[in-house]
Amino acid sequence: MPAWLIPVLKSVLPYVGTIVSAAAPVFTKKSADAAANQTILQQQQITELQAAASENDAHIKALAIQMQNTVEALEQGVSLADKRHLRIMVLSIMAIVLSLISLGAALYILFLQ
Repeated sequence: MPAWLIPVLKSVLPYVGTIVSAAAPVFTKKSADAAANQTILQQQQITELQAAASENDAHIKALAIQMQNTVEALEQGVSLADKRHLRIMVLSIMAIVLSLISLGAALYILFLQ
């Protein structure tokens, strides 16, 4: 599993239940005398749908903020990892150069005797 996936899941999972519950609102059911009260029923359903849409909007904004924070944290981690990688590369190159110098000195001493 990629390392970046765990923080993303941790930031998203607390909001999944509320988003799902808000995305599937329970609308007013039609009763037997629905034909007589059709306009009242439609108005009530429109009001419920608008309330659900507003609630979804609030949850999506909160999720977007959490995702932005997660992306910023990931970018910061990548920056630190790049700096560490560069430092390790420099140290590795220095070790290779030092070992080549040591090998050259050893061969020089070996052939002089």
